[in-house]
Amino acid sequence: MSATRKGLAVRLGGWSTRHRKTAITGWLLFVVVVAVVGGMSGSRQMTNSENSTGDSARAEKILEDAGLQTPAGEMVMLRSDRPDGWRDAARDLSARLERTGETVRVQPPVRSENGREALISFEMKGDPDTAGKRAGPVVEAVEKTESDHRGVVAYEFGDATAQHRLDDMLTDDFKKAELTAVPLALGILLVVFGALVAALLPVLLAVTACVGTFGLLALVSHQLPLFDSTNSVMFLVGLAVGVDYSLFYLRRERDERAAGRDAGTALRIAAATSGRAVLISGVTVMLAMSGMFLSGLMLFHGFAVATILVVLMAMLGSVTVLPAMLSWLGDRIDAGRVPLLNRRPKKGARKGVHAGGGLSGRLMRPVLAKPKLFAAVSGALLLVLCVPALGMKTEQLGLEKQFGSDAAITVAYQEITGSFPGGPAPAEVVLRSDGVGSARFDAAVADFRKELAASGRFGKTVDVEAHRTEGVARIEVPLAGDGQDATSRRALDTLKEDLVPRILGPVSDQAYVTGELASSRDFNDQLKTDIAPVFLFIAAVTFVLMLLCFRSLPIAIVSILLNLLSVGAAYGTMTAVFQHGWGAEWLGMEPAGAIEGWMPLFVLVILFGLSMDYHVFVVSRIREAHERGLATRDAIREGIRTTAGSVTGAAAIMVAAFAVFALLRMQDMQQMGVGLAVAVLVDATLVRMVLLPSVMALLGERNWYLPRALRWLPNVSHGEEPVERPRPPLVGAGR
Repeated sequence: MSATRKGLAVRLGGWSTRHRKTAITGWLLFVVVVAVVGGMSGSRQMTNSENSTGDSARAEKILEDAGLQTPAGEMVMLRSDRPDGWRDAARDLSARLERTGETVRVQPPVRSENGREALISFEMKGDPDTAGKRAGPVVEAVEKTESDHRGVVAYEFGDATAQHRLDDMLTDDFKKAELTAVPLALGILLVVFGALVAALLPVLLAVTACVGTFGLLALVSHQLPLFDSTNSVMFLVGLAVGVDYSLFYLRRERDERAAGRDAGTALRIAAATSGRAVLISGVTVMLAMSGMFLSGLMLFHGFAVATILVVLMAMLGSVTVLPAMLSWLGDRIDAGRVPLLNRRPKKGARKGVHAGGGLSGRLMRPVLAKPKLFAAVSGALLLVLCVPALGMKTEQLGLEKQFGSDAAITVAYQEITGSFPGGPAPAEVVLRSDGVGSARFDAAVADFRKELAASGRFGKTVDVEAHRTEGVARIEVPLAGDGQDATSRRALDTLKEDLVPRILGPVSDQAYVTGELASSRDFNDQLKTDIAPVFLFIAAVTFVLMLLCFRSLPIAIVSILLNLLSVGAAYGTMTAVFQHGWGAEWLGMEPAGAIEGWMPLFVLVILFGLSMDYHVFVVSRIREAHERGLATRDAIREGIRTTAGSVTGAAAIMVAAFAVFALLRMQDMQQMGVGLAVAVLVDATLVRMVLLPSVMALLGERNWYLPRALRWLPNVSHGEEPVERPRPPLVGAGR
């Protein structure tokens, strides 16, 4: 075959094996340099306005443009065993808070209706983004006051204390996740390959791809600020994809060596088949991830950049560094064999028989014998998993829902809300006006206070901050209810649609409402707008790439439908467990009553991308067998059988990685972990091993139908490169 006809994967693999020192050292140097430079440059997190949308973002932007940061607000509720029994403790606490030097605007206590509770509000000094690091003395002051006053219980809630607890928890959780996911992946690869070196290689490549991407993301963040969990999402995707790509490539090379090929020929075949599949899958994943750029939320722009970069790194490492390493190691790739696990067949075994033929071969017999039955049953099971998603409710989960009901911060939130409705999560009205501080403006604010009190839908403690020099005013308005329920939503509607425009609008150039509930509603409204164009984009990209890759209209359509079923299964599982609570106790988790707002769009894009790993790999092997002259059903049987081991191993690694995140304490991480783990498990088993072959068997030779109008599409071969002609071995191969 001439050089001009070689695929890109073959050319990259050939260059890497001929220049393996350059490929390996170049990769390591690049990773080290970008990691060090990125670490030195630091990373920039999104501001409040960048992390918001709609009126909430406009309100935050007014404050930022005026140089006014929303201070980290705190509140402490004191409860006594008798009416007004908290007064001494309140005086003591106020004095202690002042002495910490970290607080400002400590307000007099507000008495509850029954007199047994008092609420003390205050703010933290300095940058609200770092308030959590300075909250220690404040927490100690509250604890000391409680211990010194018998019969008084203190509940503290606020931005700083939440950040204080959250920072420690996230650091511990993500460190545990990263330290658990890597050994799990290594253990699964040991089972797949039965040799330590073969198991280590994919993990090392995936980890170095993630490390390099950490550095690249830090540099990119100065142009596109990132959400605080973006790095964790990147690591999750990078580890799963990096290991999978290397596993597919390495497994094919090992299979070819076991079939009697020499080292150079095995590498060329692996590059021409699995290498090509890796490139197609990687490009598909990156294009699918780019759909997040169509969102109006900067959060998803950061997710898009992070996942695209880590997939690109993993893909490049798999088709360059991996063949160079395999060329250098040769048969030493099987060093460190593990007794009982290493079941590598003898060289010269008939090609295809050894590659996962046992269980998958037995499964294929009934599936291909009765494809209608298996297609109907598996399709029905998937639809059952999807059904709960029809009632999915989304919101931006507040910290009280993120931590779980037993957490101190959640207990404090619920206790404070019960005695002082709306206190922990007030709405915030932000006004821009040249007349701030004028008599007319002050009169409007006074009327606004009266209307709030008369409506009965708002709390007592309405706090007004007027900044005459900046021409900005900020008014905190407690909402009745628990901050998220129907009562709070009605209060917010009254505020946004009636009171603010009618009373404050005439004295303001701009008037917007923000706060936890308003921000959550704006976020959800933006997501509802985003999801249709994002879905249409990734569906179109997937369809076009599958059409180009396989020159088959039915396969392109089936690819979209199967991906939708996997996404639906993830949605249904998340809704069932975390909204309705079905099986949550058995899993050791707690339902939040809603799904995190950014989760549906994120899961849609991630699963559409990741499911391409298995789909391209499996269908490429089926097409390869068909191109060798096998009938479609025989090609399906061989394609499923020869990929079963790799797909099972790759899916196990992804499921394990996602399951680790399901064990973290934050609700959104649990939802993401459970949803993705279930979807990948279903996708790699029920979808790819039962539904896909049964549907393809029903289609028969129509699988390869291409309308006459599209026959100009290039014919992409899925078989190995011809090796019958004498050719020199790759330099250093097998040595």
